Amino acid sequence: MTQTLSPLELLKASPPAARPVVALSEGTDPRVVAGALAAHQAGIADVILVGPKAEVEAALQAESASASVGVAIHDPASSELTAAFATEYYELRKHKGVDEAKARAAAETPLVYAAMLVRLGHATGTVGGAVHTTGDVVRSAIQVIGMAPDAGMVSSFFLMYPPESAPIGARAMLYSDCGLVIDPKPSEMVAIAAASARSARALLRVDPKLAFLSFSTTGSAKHPAVDKVTEALSLFRETYPDVPADGELQFDAAFVPAVGERKSPGSSVAGQANVMIFPNLDAGNIGYKITQRLGGYSAIGPVLQGLAKPANDLSRGCSAEDVTQIIAVTILQANP
Repeated sequence: MTQTLSPLELLKASPPAARPVVALSEGTDPRVVAGALAAHQAGIADVILVGPKAEVEAALQAESASASVGVAIHDPASSELTAAFATEYYELRKHKGVDEAKARAAAETPLVYAAMLVRLGHATGTVGGAVHTTGDVVRSAIQVIGMAPDAGMVSSFFLMYPPESAPIGARAMLYSDCGLVIDPKPSEMVAIAAASARSARALLRVDPKLAFLSFSTTGSAKHPAVDKVTEALSLFRETYPDVPADGELQFDAAFVPAVGERKSPGSSVAGQANVMIFPNLDAGNIGYKITQRLGGYSAIGPVLQGLAKPANDLSRGCSAEDVTQIIAVTILQANP
């Protein structure tokens, strides 16, 4: 089995020419502090911890007596940048009824402040979600950083890495969408798939082969839910004819070569897929957790895609190691 390098390993092997800066919007959380320090000490990034200064300093001190060396602390309540961020936020949101007072209050919240650091070029990307909900993280990112010009929507994915003990044929994969879009329409599945193909190239360093997943394989069942998947595949092939994609495929037909050959003979994707496009959030979220908990795969995410600049979410059950890996992902997204 060829073991794909993790995001952290990729960065250590080939760091970007310019030292990245990543803003952590939850700078008082012990896991965020430990993960940020590990990224800084590994030499992959400089970090900004955002939050009340005394609380961030206490969290740093609890982690290591020398932890604050080389780590920036930004307190939105007293930062010299906050006034400019408030002005920028007002200009962005005044059409939604935000006045100057509300803009100032928003700029003093860690999520908005960290996103503004990215928007205005003070940071390469931002990471949050250890404390805040996915909805809060995504909302701030969309409102402040905005969507990429070529993105139809913002979606998410997980990077799935097989354990060392995995059998021959196991491989790193990208699962999407497992954390954000509940019930995508066919056109939205196309946007998710296109973004996922780009993400697979940037983060797994593979040529993407996309499987549009279903409970049916090439017509074995008839149902409107299957029709949605086949319509999405048809639209994708029309729009991105050079990207290998197939469907509808059951997971075993997408993943296992012998099953793929039997259920979808002649397919260039069946049995070899490395990007799994799920039909809805139920399937995606359940699927990645089964792969992680029963299959022993490591899951990195949810990672956001479709934004103008990198901003990423953490699970509220994340570990310090998860934080470090998401920082690495954020850097790779900025340097594909």
